[in-house]
Amino acid sequence: MRTNRSSRRLAAVASTAGLALVLTACSGGSGSSENGSGNGGGGGDAGSVTVGTTEQITSIDPAGSYDNGSFAVMNQVYPFLLNSPYGTSDVEPDIAESAEFTAPTEYTVVLKEGLTFANGNDLTASDVKFSFDRQVEIAHPDGPSSLLYNLDSVEAVDDRTVVFNLLEENDQIFPQILSSPAGVIVDEEVFSADDVTADSDIVDGNAFAGQYTITQYSINDLIQYQANPDYAGVLEAPRTETVNVRYYTDSSNLKLDVEQGNIDVAFRTLSATDVEDLRGKDTVQVVDGPGGEIRYLVFNFDTMPFGATTDDADEDKALAVRQAVAHLIDRDAISEDVYKGTFTPLYSYVPEGVTGATESLKEMYGDGAGAPDAAAAADVLDAAGVETPVDLSIQYVAERYGPSSGDEYAVIQEALQADGLFEVDLQSTEWVTYASDFSADAYPIFQLGWFPDYSDAENYLSPFFLTDNFLANHYSKPEVDEKLLAQATETDPDARTALLEEIQDLVAADLSTIPYMQGAQVAVTGLDVSGAEDTLDGSFKFRYGALSKG
Repeated sequence: MRTNRSSRRLAAVASTAGLALVLTACSGGSGSSENGSGNGGGGGDAGSVTVGTTEQITSIDPAGSYDNGSFAVMNQVYPFLLNSPYGTSDVEPDIAESAEFTAPTEYTVVLKEGLTFANGNDLTASDVKFSFDRQVEIAHPDGPSSLLYNLDSVEAVDDRTVVFNLLEENDQIFPQILSSPAGVIVDEEVFSADDVTADSDIVDGNAFAGQYTITQYSINDLIQYQANPDYAGVLEAPRTETVNVRYYTDSSNLKLDVEQGNIDVAFRTLSATDVEDLRGKDTVQVVDGPGGEIRYLVFNFDTMPFGATTDDADEDKALAVRQAVAHLIDRDAISEDVYKGTFTPLYSYVPEGVTGATESLKEMYGDGAGAPDAAAAADVLDAAGVETPVDLSIQYVAERYGPSSGDEYAVIQEALQADGLFEVDLQSTEWVTYASDFSADAYPIFQLGWFPDYSDAENYLSPFFLTDNFLANHYSKPEVDEKLLAQATETDPDARTALLEEIQDLVAADLSTIPYMQGAQVAVTGLDVSGAEDTLDGSFKFRYGALSKG
């Protein structure tokens, strides 16, 4: 989060200042060493499934992380007030018995009776209030607290009733936010009220109430999950008693292990070449699902060429640089040559298939039909008086976004340099450093990926373009803030869609980010594994409880 509590309240009331909705959501990564170790070896027996992944964990405290690797763990072990059943992105009561607006600014949730955490502690309205209050209090820069931008206060009326008092009326997003990383419910007897709790304390405290508990935990090495017999949420009881998750730093080892049957499931991230190769094997099955993942470039408005804090600051020249880059990116080359179609060209800030998506970038940049246009790039730089070649420093993170990221950025570098308009210095950094550096103005231009908190066009817009957004790239436009806040409370679907389309046109003109790729969800499993197709749905949550073997 990049804004404090008082500024969020002011923004929601005034409908002018920015709010941050955060997720450094991403694909997994690859590195150069061996797979994780532990006693989760082999494919296991009928009562266990072994999953392999390259996605790394930051923290399993919901207040301390906002990334896919960490959220993947949270989805297995924590309860939510609302959640998405298998096969849908729509939310329903999870540990809630009911959830509804009881007044324009009051959202009331009644919990099911007799809820407990796995450690035996009662799960009550007090825990719910505690969970949301600590998110706001801690406001960790790597956490999701700013998703709660419209939350004024939380009241525990009695042991089972919680009232969320909202700043703005008719919040169409709030039910979805309750199923997001900011909506995880934790045990107030285990978690700190004002600081991120260590993973070891959470595991030792057995502070879980999801489909699974954690019985063995070695961060980014091995996690062993055990079915929770007291799970009381909307999902069915887990189909498999024990799930072992191995963490890999090299996707080639992940591919080899699933191919040889040493693990049962590989999910995030295999290279496009590996997926293409595995589709031809008769020892595994490749399962595809809808994907909300996008890839994009971010410009830091302070430190990019001609940025606000540079010695030669010039707003018009900085815009011309961004426009020229947008004219030159070759999306087809990235999709076909690097990703073999597992990623497809994206000309929108909202992925294709999501209500409200436009193709503003296709119309405004390149040749108008999706291909790059070097002449247009040269013209825009010349018109702004920018001398060429312009030096660009671009940071990417191969370890986080999969083994093909190096090839992806080589294609981008080639496209930007081909006509002598830019000289590109590419640098790659490990994710742990990258995650803190990009928000500290260390990178003038940098890569990120995004995986949505919920399946709504708003989630591809507010996190990036509201003032004080999580990118911390110093972009701010009052007109965009106003429209983003307006769509969140617009009850007429057609009017709301129109607002979302207008927002995309506005930000396409400013180019604080350039989205260029949209990906699918892919899991590779043994032939005796089923259930992956059930959880590869529009909720974009991979739930291990859907998997079974034999």
